[in-house]
Amino acid sequence: MDVKDISMLDDVDRGLIHALHIDGRAPFNKIAAALHVSTQTVTRRYQRLRATAGLRVVGLADPGHAGHTQWLVRLTTTTATGQHLAHALARRPDTSWVKITSGGTEILLVVHIPRDAAASRSLLLQDLPRAAGITAVSAHYVLHTYLGGPTAWRGHTAALAEHQRNQLRPNRSDLAPGRALADTDAALLAALQQDGRATLARLAAATGWSQATVTRRLAELQATQAIFFDVEFDDAHFGATTQALLWMSVAPAHLDRVATALADHDELAFVAATTGPTNLVAQAMCPDPEALHHYLVHRLGALEAIHALATTPVLVTVKAAGRLPHPDAAGRRP
Repeated sequence: MDVKDISMLDDVDRGLIHALHIDGRAPFNKIAAALHVSTQTVTRRYQRLRATAGLRVVGLADPGHAGHTQWLVRLTTTTATGQHLAHALARRPDTSWVKITSGGTEILLVVHIPRDAAASRSLLLQDLPRAAGITAVSAHYVLHTYLGGPTAWRGHTAALAEHQRNQLRPNRSDLAPGRALADTDAALLAALQQDGRATLARLAAATGWSQATVTRRLAELQATQAIFFDVEFDDAHFGATTQALLWMSVAPAHLDRVATALADHDELAFVAATTGPTNLVAQAMCPDPEALHHYLVHRLGALEAIHALATTPVLVTVKAAGRLPHPDAAGRRP
């Protein structure tokens, strides 16, 4: 897919976004050096994209290191309750990627559940079935993620040459691995989910630690890859004005081969194997409905191991990976 700039992005904007995917906490002067522009230019562009295109860096715990399982939950709702319920779910700290799909009568969300913590399963097993306006619930356990999480959509990461990427990559040899994620990291992770580029002073205030302790702990968590930094952005500015979730059924013997092939498709931002009647799910990012149709017919259609396919359009992303900036944050266009 040829992902085109359709509005205000130029080479510096795209390079900045790509740089933040490589190192979400890279200093602006380091990014400026890689882009061959001034630090003031990078700072100004970052602030403009934050204000006009929803740019935000968020720090996230790797689910495996955090001891969490992930569930894709599909809710069918009445038209009258769909938006209210989606925003209520988005305010929960254990949800991410809350999307309204299928004409506003379906909600998709990711629920993060600590392993061996039965009480925390109340959202999945008790709260949702009792919520007013929900007419159906299906939950799909994420078994393996082939694309997504620390691996960004290629539409965001096509701006920089390899030598620029090398300039921006953190020097892991300078980071000393420490202890794994612990309960004492909760305040730090919560602050990073709000703003992955929060200053050391802000992180120290949020945790009650000294700035030196924050610096050391961030280095430990990055060294062990217990945390990673994601970039939230209004992808319409990259030409992805048509997004859809693809629910596929693949014979188990061919599942890994098909999923690995799909992870190389530029049209996809997420690919995962799940439980349920469909065992492979993906998110497509296309410039228009015709491009989505072409992808479904000519690329997915060429994979004979895909026996069934259901497509649900994404209307609004209410919540992405990080926590909502404030309780009344509105949904943004996908």
